[in-house]
Amino acid sequence: MDEFMAAAIEEARQGYAEGGIPIGSVIVCDGKIIGRGHNRRVQQGSATLHGEMDALENAGRHPAEVYRRSVIYTTLSPCSMCSGAILLYGIPKVIVGENHTFMGEEEHLRSRGVAVEVLQDDTCIELMRRFIAERPELWNEDIGEPA
Repeated sequence: MDEFMAAAIEEARQGYAEGGIPIGSVIVCDGKIIGRGHNRRVQQGSATLHGEMDALENAGRHPAEVYRRSVIYTTLSPCSMCSGAILLYGIPKVIVGENHTFMGEEEHLRSRGVAVEVLQDDTCIELMRRFIAERPELWNEDIGEPA
């Protein structure tokens, strides 16, 4: 497994251990992680702290050129909000752990020139399936679905 997806999975596991939603993300520029995070909506009482958003927040301020040569790794297909942030910052490539349990805005990203690679990683799939079975109400809240 790629070291950067392994780091995103590590973030997802941390979120799960904290009682949150197991989605992790890392942002890589020039072969180095510049931001990492996991879904912390539950832990922080946040409406917006999805894994990708947390990784962007933890990356801090960078010139646009940094994001334009970065890759974002995420354990789950990015939702509309996270895809919007990817487009806003001009991140040209997204590596997705899996999209079986949730299909985000991959086609929209592709239509805007973003390269999207989906790994269908067994670890990512199992982590999400286990969480959804254990906490369906929390999962529905996270994706904006009625309980």
